[in-house]
Amino acid sequence: MTALFSILRPALVLFALLSALTGLLYPAAVTGVAGTLFPRQAAGSLIERDGQLLGSALIGQHFEAPKYFWPRPSATAPMANNAAASGGANQGPLNPALTDAVKARIAALRAADPDNTAPVPADLVTASASGLDPDISPAAAHFQAARVARARGLPADAVERLIDAHTTPRDWGLIGEPRVNVLQLNLALDGAAR
Repeated sequence: MTALFSILRPALVLFALLSALTGLLYPAAVTGVAGTLFPRQAAGSLIERDGQLLGSALIGQHFEAPKYFWPRPSATAPMANNAAASGGANQGPLNPALTDAVKARIAALRAADPDNTAPVPADLVTASASGLDPDISPAAAHFQAARVARARGLPADAVERLIDAHTTPRDWGLIGEPRVNVLQLNLALDGAAR
């Protein structure tokens, strides 16, 4: 029994030390550094107006009214943009369910703006891998600009300028794609309408 304990003791001590280091000390240090250097992001990039929490810049919000820009479709269940159920639909390009969903989304976009004959940007009819994407491409925003301007009674060029003002370029000029945060753009529209 003593021989077995002498063999197991170093393994158990190492297990306890590594568990404390990687399970407690390292996460606490990273959380502390993140909270100090990036307090807004570490708190969830929350967006507030007049003391009321409206959402996060990191998680998509669901908008359906014609006066708002619509986000990417969400593949989360049981509701759209459910952060607790992040994940894609895992439907491949040959899956009939994906084809039907894309056709239905295109039909909804065309019904909301029948005069718009431009090609529908892919990000307006396909969900992101997380199902929570808060951003759309500038092309997707510009595609919706006429509908939003008409629904709000605003000049189309004013809405176009608002899109341009809320377009974030590639990170460091080379990583990712230009993007527009839908919640921030819609809040700016609400602010412009005041």
